[in-house]
Amino acid sequence: MKESPTVEFKRELTDAVVHEVIAFANTQGGVLYIGIEDDGTVLGVPNAHKQLEAVSNKLHDNIQPDILVHLYLEVVELDKKEVIKIAVARGARRPYHLKRKGMKSSGVFIRYGTSVTNASEENIRQMIIESDGTNFETMRSLKQELTFEEASHFFAQTNIKFGVEQQRTLGLMTDDGYYTNLGLLLSDQCEHSIKCARYLGNDKLEFQDRKEFSGSILAQVESVYEYLSLNNATSARFVGLKRLETESYPSPALREALVNAVTHRDYSFSGSILIHLFQNRIEIVSVGGLVKGLTIEDINLGISQSRNPKLANVLYRLKWIESYGTGLQRIKESYKESLERPFWTTSPNAFVMTLPKQQLTTPDSDENELEQWLSQQSEFTTRELEAYLNKSKGTVRKLIEQLIAERKVTRVGNGRTTRYRTLN
Repeated sequence: MKESPTVEFKRELTDAVVHEVIAFANTQGGVLYIGIEDDGTVLGVPNAHKQLEAVSNKLHDNIQPDILVHLYLEVVELDKKEVIKIAVARGARRPYHLKRKGMKSSGVFIRYGTSVTNASEENIRQMIIESDGTNFETMRSLKQELTFEEASHFFAQTNIKFGVEQQRTLGLMTDDGYYTNLGLLLSDQCEHSIKCARYLGNDKLEFQDRKEFSGSILAQVESVYEYLSLNNATSARFVGLKRLETESYPSPALREALVNAVTHRDYSFSGSILIHLFQNRIEIVSVGGLVKGLTIEDINLGISQSRNPKLANVLYRLKWIESYGTGLQRIKESYKESLERPFWTTSPNAFVMTLPKQQLTTPDSDENELEQWLSQQSEFTTRELEAYLNKSKGTVRKLIEQLIAERKVTRVGNGRTTRYRTLN
Protein backbone atom coordinates (compact mmCIF):
# COMPACT_ATOMS: atom_id res chain seq x y z
CA MET A 1 0.00 0.00 0.00
CA LYS A 2 1.15 3.54 -0.73
CA GLU A 3 -0.31 7.03 -0.68
CA SER A 4 -1.97 8.47 -3.78
CA PRO A 5 -4.42 11.27 -4.68
CA THR A 6 -7.20 9.09 -3.21
CA VAL A 7 -5.31 7.27 -0.41
CA GLU A 8 -3.81 8.88 2.71
CA PHE A 9 -2.05 7.44 5.80
CA LYS A 10 -1.95 8.95 9.29
CA ARG A 11 -0.08 7.61 12.32
CA GLU A 12 -2.77 8.74 14.81
CA LEU A 13 -5.89 10.84 15.26
CA THR A 14 -4.99 14.56 15.05
CA ASP A 15 -6.48 17.72 13.52
CA ALA A 16 -4.71 16.72 10.30
CA VAL A 17 -7.24 13.90 9.96
CA VAL A 18 -10.06 16.47 9.92
CA HIS A 19 -8.29 18.47 7.22
CA GLU A 20 -7.76 15.36 5.11
CA VAL A 21 -11.42 14.31 5.34
CA ILE A 22 -12.55 17.81 4.33
CA ALA A 23 -10.15 17.78 1.38
CA PHE A 24 -11.40 14.39 0.16
CA ALA A 25 -15.03 15.48 0.45
CA ASN A 26 -14.30 18.69 -1.47
CA THR A 27 -12.35 16.98 -4.24
CA GLN A 28 -12.91 13.47 -5.57
CA GLY A 29 -13.29 11.45 -2.40
CA GLY A 30 -10.79 8.92 -1.10
CA VAL A 31 -9.76 6.60 1.74
CA LEU A 32 -7.85 7.60 4.87
CA TYR A 33 -6.20 5.07 7.20
CA ILE A 34 -5.31 5.89 10.80
CA GLY A 35 -2.51 3.70 12.20
CA ILE A 36 -0.22 3.62 9.17
CA GLU A 37 3.06 5.55 8.65
CA ASP A 38 3.57 7.70 5.55
CA ASP A 39 5.85 5.01 4.09
CA GLY A 40 3.11 2.38 4.44
CA THR A 41 4.37 0.72 7.61
CA VAL A 42 1.37 -0.56 9.58
CA LEU A 43 1.54 0.53 13.25
CA GLY A 44 -2.02 -0.22 14.28
CA VAL A 45 -4.34 1.70 16.65
CA PRO A 46 -4.64 0.70 20.31
CA ASN A 47 -8.25 0.09 21.32
CA ALA A 48 -9.28 0.68 17.71
CA HIS A 49 -13.01 0.13 18.22
CA LYS A 50 -13.08 2.67 21.05
CA GLN A 51 -11.03 5.10 18.97
CA LEU A 52 -13.49 4.69 16.11
CA GLU A 53 -16.16 6.50 18.13
CA ALA A 54 -13.71 9.29 18.98
CA VAL A 55 -12.93 9.72 15.26
CA SER A 56 -16.63 9.94 14.41
CA ASN A 57 -17.23 12.53 17.14
CA LYS A 58 -14.23 14.63 16.10
CA LEU A 59 -15.37 14.76 12.47
CA HIS A 60 -18.97 15.57 13.47
CA ASP A 61 -17.94 18.33 15.88
CA ASN A 62 -15.44 20.08 13.61
CA ILE A 63 -16.85 19.89 10.06
CA GLN A 64 -19.76 21.68 8.39
CA PRO A 65 -22.06 20.88 6.65
CA ASP A 66 -22.75 17.50 8.27
CA ILE A 67 -20.29 15.15 6.62
CA LEU A 68 -21.07 11.83 8.33
CA VAL A 69 -23.60 10.85 5.64
CA HIS A 70 -20.69 10.80 3.17
CA LEU A 71 -18.39 8.68 5.35
CA TYR A 72 -18.02 4.99 6.09
CA LEU A 73 -15.87 4.25 9.13
CA GLU A 74 -14.68 0.78 10.14
CA VAL A 75 -11.88 -1.09 11.85
CA VAL A 76 -9.90 -3.32 9.49
CA GLU A 77 -7.00 -5.70 10.12
CA LEU A 78 -3.76 -5.16 8.20
CA ASP A 79 -0.58 -7.13 8.96
CA LYS A 80 -2.47 -8.58 11.95
CA LYS A 81 -2.94 -5.09 13.40
CA GLU A 82 -6.13 -3.08 13.73
CA VAL A 83 -6.32 0.24 11.87
CA ILE A 84 -9.21 2.63 11.29
CA LYS A 85 -10.41 3.06 7.71
CA ILE A 86 -12.39 6.15 6.70
CA ALA A 87 -13.94 5.99 3.24
CA VAL A 88 -14.94 9.51 2.11
CA ALA A 89 -17.31 10.15 -0.80
CA ARG A 90 -17.32 13.42 -2.73
CA GLY A 91 -19.75 15.62 -0.80
CA ALA A 92 -23.06 16.96 -2.10
CA ARG A 93 -22.91 20.22 -0.05
CA ARG A 94 -19.43 21.43 -0.88
CA PRO A 95 -17.50 23.32 0.27
CA TYR A 96 -17.03 21.43 3.52
CA HIS A 97 -15.09 23.44 6.07
CA LEU A 98 -13.97 23.79 9.66
CA LYS A 99 -16.88 24.97 11.82
CA ARG A 100 -14.74 27.48 13.68
CA LYS A 101 -13.39 29.05 10.47
CA GLY A 102 -16.45 29.10 8.24
CA MET A 103 -16.35 29.17 4.43
CA LYS A 104 -13.07 31.06 4.35
CA SER A 105 -9.91 29.96 2.63
CA SER A 106 -8.36 29.17 6.02
CA GLY A 107 -11.14 26.69 6.79
CA VAL A 108 -11.67 25.01 3.39
CA PHE A 109 -9.27 22.35 2.11
CA ILE A 110 -8.87 20.55 -1.20
CA ARG A 111 -6.74 17.67 -2.38
CA TYR A 112 -3.89 18.51 -4.74
CA GLY A 113 -2.05 15.34 -5.73
CA THR A 114 -1.08 13.68 -2.45
CA SER A 115 -1.13 16.98 -0.54
CA VAL A 116 -3.80 19.03 1.21
CA THR A 117 -3.97 22.75 0.51
CA ASN A 118 -6.28 25.64 1.34
CA ALA A 119 -8.92 26.40 -1.28
CA SER A 120 -8.85 29.82 -2.95
CA GLU A 121 -11.88 32.10 -2.86
CA GLU A 122 -12.53 31.22 -6.50
CA ASN A 123 -12.34 27.48 -5.65
CA ILE A 124 -14.91 28.06 -2.90
CA ARG A 125 -17.20 30.10 -5.17
CA GLN A 126 -17.08 27.38 -7.83
CA MET A 127 -17.92 24.67 -5.29
CA ILE A 128 -20.95 26.69 -4.14
CA ILE A 129 -22.16 27.05 -7.73
CA GLU A 130 -21.72 23.32 -8.39
CA SER A 131 -23.59 22.43 -5.18
CA ASP A 132 -26.29 25.12 -5.06
CA GLY A 133 -26.83 25.91 -8.74
CA THR A 134 -26.51 29.30 -10.42
CA ASN A 135 -29.53 31.03 -8.88
CA PHE A 136 -27.90 33.98 -7.12
CA GLU A 137 -30.54 34.43 -4.43
CA THR A 138 -30.50 30.85 -3.14
CA MET A 139 -26.73 30.24 -3.27
CA ARG A 140 -24.90 30.21 0.06
CA SER A 141 -23.10 33.48 0.68
CA LEU A 142 -19.32 33.47 0.91
CA LYS A 143 -19.80 35.81 3.86
CA GLN A 144 -21.53 34.16 6.82
CA GLU A 145 -20.83 36.67 9.60
CA LEU A 146 -23.84 38.87 8.84
CA THR A 147 -25.89 41.31 10.90
CA PHE A 148 -29.34 42.73 10.15
CA GLU A 149 -29.77 45.90 12.21
CA GLU A 150 -30.97 47.98 9.26
CA ALA A 151 -33.25 45.29 7.85
CA SER A 152 -34.76 44.65 11.30
CA HIS A 153 -35.70 48.34 11.48
CA PHE A 154 -37.67 48.17 8.22
CA PHE A 155 -39.46 44.96 9.19
CA ALA A 156 -40.34 46.42 12.58
CA GLN A 157 -41.84 49.49 10.88
CA THR A 158 -44.22 47.19 9.00
CA ASN A 159 -44.92 45.04 12.09
CA ILE A 160 -43.45 41.93 10.43
CA LYS A 161 -41.49 39.44 12.52
CA PHE A 162 -37.88 38.99 11.46
CA GLY A 163 -36.57 36.09 13.52
CA VAL A 164 -34.63 33.03 12.38
CA GLU A 165 -37.77 31.18 11.26
CA GLN A 166 -38.93 34.16 9.19
CA GLN A 167 -35.47 34.49 7.66
CA ARG A 168 -35.62 30.84 6.61
CA THR A 169 -39.12 31.28 5.16
CA LEU A 170 -38.11 34.38 3.20
CA GLY A 171 -35.00 32.65 1.84
CA LEU A 172 -32.31 34.59 3.72
CA MET A 173 -31.11 31.38 5.33
CA THR A 174 -30.93 27.72 4.29
CA ASP A 175 -32.48 24.92 6.31
CA ASP A 176 -29.05 23.98 7.66
CA GLY A 177 -28.31 27.50 8.88
CA TYR A 178 -26.24 29.10 6.11
CA TYR A 179 -27.00 32.64 4.99
CA THR A 180 -27.85 32.92 1.29
CA ASN A 181 -26.91 35.70 -1.10
CA LEU A 182 -30.38 37.14 -0.50
CA GLY A 183 -29.42 37.34 3.17
CA LEU A 184 -26.20 39.12 2.16
CA LEU A 185 -28.19 41.70 0.14
CA LEU A 186 -30.42 42.54 3.11
CA SER A 187 -27.57 42.46 5.65
CA ASP A 188 -25.55 45.40 6.92
CA GLN A 189 -22.56 43.85 5.09
CA CYS A 190 -24.15 44.01 1.60
CA GLU A 191 -21.35 44.23 -0.98
CA HIS A 192 -23.37 46.04 -3.65
CA SER A 193 -23.99 49.78 -3.72
CA ILE A 194 -25.84 52.56 -5.53
CA LYS A 195 -23.85 55.46 -6.97
CA CYS A 196 -25.38 58.86 -7.76
CA ALA A 197 -23.84 61.67 -9.79
CA ARG A 198 -25.28 65.15 -10.37
CA TYR A 199 -24.21 67.21 -13.40
CA LEU A 200 -24.30 70.92 -14.21
CA GLY A 201 -25.72 70.41 -17.69
CA ASN A 202 -27.37 67.76 -19.84
CA ASP A 203 -24.16 65.79 -20.40
CA LYS A 204 -21.43 64.28 -18.23
CA LEU A 205 -18.79 66.95 -18.76
CA GLU A 206 -19.01 68.66 -15.37
CA PHE A 207 -19.98 67.20 -11.96
CA GLN A 208 -21.82 69.01 -9.20
CA ASP A 209 -21.47 66.18 -6.70
CA ARG A 210 -21.16 62.42 -6.38
CA LYS A 211 -22.39 60.08 -3.66
CA GLU A 212 -22.23 56.32 -3.03
CA PHE A 213 -24.76 54.56 -0.80
CA SER A 214 -23.92 51.25 0.92
CA GLY A 215 -25.24 49.02 3.69
CA SER A 216 -28.38 46.89 3.53
CA ILE A 217 -30.09 47.19 0.15
CA LEU A 218 -33.17 48.38 2.05
CA ALA A 219 -31.26 51.24 3.68
CA GLN A 220 -29.74 52.13 0.31
CA VAL A 221 -33.15 52.54 -1.29
CA GLU A 222 -34.37 54.79 1.51
CA SER A 223 -31.21 56.97 1.46
CA VAL A 224 -31.14 57.28 -2.34
CA TYR A 225 -34.82 58.22 -2.45
CA GLU A 226 -34.17 60.96 0.11
CA TYR A 227 -31.26 62.21 -2.01
CA LEU A 228 -33.39 62.26 -5.18
CA SER A 229 -36.19 64.04 -3.30
CA LEU A 230 -33.78 66.76 -2.14
CA ASN A 231 -32.89 67.35 -5.79
CA ASN A 232 -36.50 67.28 -6.99
CA ALA A 233 -37.45 70.95 -7.24
CA THR A 234 -41.09 72.03 -6.90
CA SER A 235 -42.65 74.84 -8.94
CA ALA A 236 -46.01 76.53 -8.38
CA ARG A 237 -48.64 78.00 -10.68
CA PHE A 238 -52.11 79.43 -10.21
CA VAL A 239 -55.24 78.33 -11.98
CA GLY A 240 -57.70 81.04 -11.03
CA LEU A 241 -57.33 81.42 -7.27
CA LYS A 242 -56.01 77.85 -6.82
CA ARG A 243 -52.29 77.28 -6.28
CA LEU A 244 -50.97 74.10 -7.93
CA GLU A 245 -47.51 72.69 -7.14
CA THR A 246 -45.63 70.52 -9.59
CA GLU A 247 -42.48 68.45 -8.98
CA SER A 248 -39.73 68.37 -11.58
CA TYR A 249 -40.05 64.58 -11.40
CA PRO A 250 -43.21 62.85 -10.09
CA SER A 251 -42.37 61.27 -6.73
CA PRO A 252 -44.23 58.03 -7.60
CA ALA A 253 -42.08 57.70 -10.73
CA LEU A 254 -38.84 58.21 -8.79
CA ARG A 255 -39.88 55.66 -6.19
CA GLU A 256 -41.03 53.04 -8.70
CA ALA A 257 -37.95 53.46 -10.92
CA LEU A 258 -35.59 53.10 -7.96
CA VAL A 259 -37.35 50.04 -6.50
CA ASN A 260 -37.55 48.51 -10.00
CA ALA A 261 -33.79 48.90 -10.49
CA VAL A 262 -33.01 47.27 -7.13
CA THR A 263 -35.51 44.43 -7.59
CA HIS A 264 -34.55 43.37 -11.11
CA ARG A 265 -30.82 44.00 -11.40
CA ASP A 266 -28.42 41.10 -11.92
CA TYR A 267 -26.50 40.74 -8.67
CA SER A 268 -24.06 38.23 -10.12
CA PHE A 269 -22.34 41.33 -11.54
CA SER A 270 -20.34 43.30 -8.97
CA GLY A 271 -21.05 46.71 -10.55
CA SER A 272 -23.22 49.32 -8.84
CA ILE A 273 -26.59 50.72 -9.88
CA LEU A 274 -25.80 54.14 -11.42
CA ILE A 275 -28.08 57.17 -11.16
CA HIS A 276 -27.27 60.25 -13.28
CA LEU A 277 -29.02 63.53 -12.48
CA PHE A 278 -28.90 65.92 -15.43
CA GLN A 279 -30.64 69.30 -15.69
CA ASN A 280 -33.35 67.90 -17.97
CA ARG A 281 -33.61 64.23 -16.95
CA ILE A 282 -32.66 61.45 -14.54
CA GLU A 283 -31.16 58.18 -15.83
CA ILE A 284 -31.15 55.05 -13.69
CA VAL A 285 -28.81 52.35 -15.02
CA SER A 286 -29.43 48.88 -13.63
CA VAL A 287 -26.86 46.13 -14.19
CA GLY A 288 -28.24 43.23 -16.25
CA GLY A 289 -30.53 43.45 -19.26
CA LEU A 290 -33.98 41.94 -19.53
CA VAL A 291 -34.61 38.49 -18.09
CA LYS A 292 -33.92 35.91 -20.77
CA GLY A 293 -36.92 35.43 -23.05
CA LEU A 294 -38.50 38.86 -22.44
CA THR A 295 -38.51 41.79 -24.88
CA ILE A 296 -39.19 45.51 -24.54
CA GLU A 297 -42.58 44.88 -26.17
CA ASP A 298 -43.38 42.31 -23.48
CA ILE A 299 -42.68 44.62 -20.56
CA ASN A 300 -44.56 47.48 -22.24
CA LEU A 301 -47.58 45.17 -22.23
CA GLY A 302 -47.17 44.58 -18.50
CA ILE A 303 -45.57 41.12 -18.69
CA SER A 304 -43.23 40.68 -15.74
CA GLN A 305 -40.67 38.01 -14.88
CA SER A 306 -38.53 38.84 -11.87
CA ARG A 307 -34.87 37.93 -11.94
CA ASN A 308 -34.90 37.94 -8.12
CA PRO A 309 -38.32 36.60 -7.05
CA LYS A 310 -37.35 36.15 -3.39
CA LEU A 311 -36.13 39.73 -3.14
CA ALA A 312 -39.32 40.87 -4.89
CA ASN A 313 -41.33 38.92 -2.31
CA VAL A 314 -39.49 40.65 0.56
CA LEU A 315 -40.20 44.09 -0.96
CA TYR A 316 -43.84 43.07 -1.52
CA ARG A 317 -44.19 42.12 2.15
CA LEU A 318 -42.69 45.47 3.13
CA LYS A 319 -45.29 47.11 0.84
CA TRP A 320 -42.62 48.65 -1.38
CA ILE A 321 -44.10 46.76 -4.32
CA GLU A 322 -47.88 47.02 -4.64
CA SER A 323 -48.38 44.22 -7.16
CA TYR A 324 -46.18 42.36 -9.59
CA GLY A 325 -45.66 43.71 -13.11
CA THR A 326 -47.35 47.12 -12.61
CA GLY A 327 -44.36 49.36 -11.78
CA LEU A 328 -43.62 50.57 -15.30
CA GLN A 329 -47.30 51.30 -15.93
CA ARG A 330 -47.45 53.43 -12.77
CA ILE A 331 -44.38 55.34 -13.92
CA LYS A 332 -46.14 56.12 -17.21
CA GLU A 333 -49.33 57.19 -15.45
CA SER A 334 -47.47 59.57 -13.14
CA TYR A 335 -46.42 61.55 -16.23
CA LYS A 336 -49.93 61.91 -17.67
CA GLU A 337 -49.91 65.71 -17.15
CA SER A 338 -46.53 66.16 -18.83
CA LEU A 339 -45.60 66.73 -22.45
CA GLU A 340 -42.51 64.58 -21.97
CA ARG A 341 -42.83 60.87 -21.31
CA PRO A 342 -40.50 58.42 -19.49
CA PHE A 343 -38.84 55.72 -21.56
CA TRP A 344 -36.47 52.79 -21.14
CA THR A 345 -33.77 51.17 -23.22
CA THR A 346 -31.89 47.90 -22.85
CA SER A 347 -28.63 46.26 -23.82
CA PRO A 348 -27.54 42.68 -23.13
CA ASN A 349 -26.19 43.72 -19.72
CA ALA A 350 -28.02 46.93 -18.76
CA PHE A 351 -31.50 48.40 -18.34
CA VAL A 352 -31.72 52.21 -18.48
CA MET A 353 -34.75 54.07 -17.16
CA THR A 354 -34.98 57.72 -18.29
CA LEU A 355 -37.25 60.09 -16.39
CA PRO A 356 -37.51 63.48 -18.17
CA LYS A 357 -38.07 66.69 -16.29
CA GLN A 358 -41.79 67.41 -16.40
CA GLN A 359 -43.19 69.90 -18.89
CA LEU A 360 -46.85 70.60 -18.27
CA THR A 361 -49.21 70.30 -21.20
CA THR A 362 -50.23 73.94 -20.69
CA PRO A 363 -47.09 75.76 -19.46
CA ASP A 364 -47.73 78.75 -17.20
CA SER A 365 -46.13 81.23 -19.54
CA ASP A 366 -48.16 80.03 -22.54
CA GLU A 367 -51.52 79.22 -20.95
CA ASN A 368 -53.17 82.65 -21.12
CA GLU A 369 -51.73 83.38 -24.58
CA LEU A 370 -52.98 80.03 -25.86
CA GLU A 371 -56.47 80.70 -24.48
CA GLN A 372 -56.45 84.11 -26.15
CA TRP A 373 -55.23 82.67 -29.46
CA LEU A 374 -57.90 79.96 -29.42
CA SER A 375 -60.60 82.56 -28.77
CA GLN A 376 -59.54 84.31 -31.97
CA GLN A 377 -59.70 81.17 -34.12
CA SER A 378 -62.80 79.54 -35.44
CA GLU A 379 -60.73 76.70 -36.92
CA PHE A 380 -57.03 75.90 -37.15
CA THR A 381 -54.63 73.20 -38.33
CA THR A 382 -51.89 71.36 -36.48
CA ARG A 383 -49.28 73.24 -38.51
CA GLU A 384 -50.75 76.60 -37.57
CA LEU A 385 -50.64 75.76 -33.86
CA GLU A 386 -47.05 74.47 -34.23
CA ALA A 387 -46.03 77.77 -35.79
CA TYR A 388 -47.74 79.82 -33.08
CA LEU A 389 -46.32 77.86 -30.12
CA ASN A 390 -42.95 77.10 -31.78
CA LYS A 391 -43.26 73.52 -30.50
CA SER A 392 -42.55 70.16 -32.09
CA LYS A 393 -45.20 68.21 -33.97
CA GLY A 394 -45.33 65.53 -31.25
CA THR A 395 -45.75 68.07 -28.45
CA VAL A 396 -48.55 69.89 -30.31
CA ARG A 397 -50.38 66.63 -31.04
CA LYS A 398 -50.41 65.77 -27.32
CA LEU A 399 -51.64 69.27 -26.54
CA ILE A 400 -54.45 68.98 -29.09
CA GLU A 401 -55.52 65.64 -27.59
CA GLN A 402 -55.76 67.34 -24.20
CA LEU A 403 -57.77 70.25 -25.66
CA ILE A 404 -60.17 67.74 -27.21
CA ALA A 405 -60.48 65.91 -23.87
CA GLU A 406 -61.21 69.22 -22.15
CA ARG A 407 -63.89 69.95 -24.81
CA LYS A 408 -62.16 73.13 -25.91
CA VAL A 409 -61.80 71.99 -29.53
CA THR A 410 -63.24 69.29 -31.76
CA ARG A 411 -61.73 67.49 -34.73
CA VAL A 412 -63.16 68.17 -38.18
CA GLY A 413 -62.32 66.04 -41.24
CA ASN A 414 -59.74 63.29 -41.68
CA GLY A 415 -56.22 62.84 -42.97
CA ARG A 416 -54.55 65.86 -44.57
CA THR A 417 -57.77 67.86 -44.44
CA THR A 418 -58.06 67.54 -40.66
CA ARG A 419 -58.83 70.80 -38.89
CA TYR A 420 -59.79 71.68 -35.35
CA ARG A 421 -62.79 73.83 -34.48
CA THR A 422 -62.83 75.82 -31.26
CA LEU A 423 -65.75 75.38 -28.91
CA ASN A 424 -67.00 78.47 -27.02
